[in-house]
Amino acid sequence: MVAPAHWREHDSRILGIQPHAHFYQYNVITMFASCDRKTTLFVGIDVHRDTHTAVGVSPFGEKLFELTVGNYEKDFRLLIQKVDEVSEQALLSPFYGLEDCHSYGERLSTHLVQEGLRVVSVPPILVDEKRKYETHPEKSDPLDALGVARVMIQRIDSLPIFTLTEESRKAKQIKELSMDREFLVCEQTRLKNQLHILLHRLWNTGYRVKFKDPFSKKALVFWSKHVPKESDPFLVRSMKRKVKRLQDIKEEIVELEYELETLLKTSGQTLNTASGVGITIAAEIVGEVGDISRFHSPAALAKYAGCAPRECSSGKTSRHRKTRSGNRRLNRAFHRMALSQISRMGNPVAQKYFKRKVSEGKSKSQALVCLRRQMVNIVWMMMKHKTVYRYPQEH
Repeated sequence: MVAPAHWREHDSRILGIQPHAHFYQYNVITMFASCDRKTTLFVGIDVHRDTHTAVGVSPFGEKLFELTVGNYEKDFRLLIQKVDEVSEQALLSPFYGLEDCHSYGERLSTHLVQEGLRVVSVPPILVDEKRKYETHPEKSDPLDALGVARVMIQRIDSLPIFTLTEESRKAKQIKELSMDREFLVCEQTRLKNQLHILLHRLWNTGYRVKFKDPFSKKALVFWSKHVPKESDPFLVRSMKRKVKRLQDIKEEIVELEYELETLLKTSGQTLNTASGVGITIAAEIVGEVGDISRFHSPAALAKYAGCAPRECSSGKTSRHRKTRSGNRRLNRAFHRMALSQISRMGNPVAQKYFKRKVSEGKSKSQALVCLRRQMVNIVWMMMKHKTVYRYPQEH
């Protein structure tokens, strides 16, 4: 298989990666469901914390059964038994669809896959869209499950199939740790803002002169042990509580970053070797992408991340606009990566590309969008083939 020309050009031109010939000789793994609709029993499941409601629908949209089960293995076996009975009577092959395969529905989806059954993940937004066009858009667990099954009938070929792979399992762990770190950073920012006020009330403006960084490790130890004379005891207690919490958060963030680095190494991913990609951004990308086999090309990953323009053409007019859809957390990671590329310590090749786009008449914002799109190509190649980042060689 020969690589498309724009892949060969972008991979070497932007980040200096020199792909080997075998990089382009790969088999595209189909990660989307496919079936014969005429012989399929579509089982839509609305998942919750304690119970799951399943509705079976024939290929023609006829409701065949409804069942509510608990969230334990014995309940899952009961569901499978019921589905098998109905499918035998109707001479259909079952196909399961869950609104949530990774949170409350994780136990059920895992059990179904381990039993060798076919499971797809149905985005809740598709179910909501179908409900909006109903004459009476009511909402209940059976109606939600029925909506899941009807979405499967129409979109079964484009729904992502749920699989249990080692790569997806590690990516899920990385995502959870990355989210934990993000929450701690937000809490750390709130505490710093509150401490600014408390320190000003206790020390006046002089607290800014004592330390270059009033929240450094040394400064926090000083605030916890020293207070001005005749200070309000209430303010002192409040300040010390927040200082102690801020110290704990800083330690937790360091621990999480160390654990993220370890997980990235064991997963075999090498994104942190690219310029502008530290442990934090690499963890965000790997966690949100999951199993890279889900995306058959860089274009598919770009569309998922919201880095691909949306076509708005009509008649003879052909135009594209910037989209606000897609995975916004992944989009943010690619945006930060692109900003690092054009920084003072960034990649000179990317800087040259950025300046060329500006010279072509694009604004800096538009040029950055173009550069971000090229980052997607490189990340896809690095994750697909687990290759390390290499700077362009000077000759």
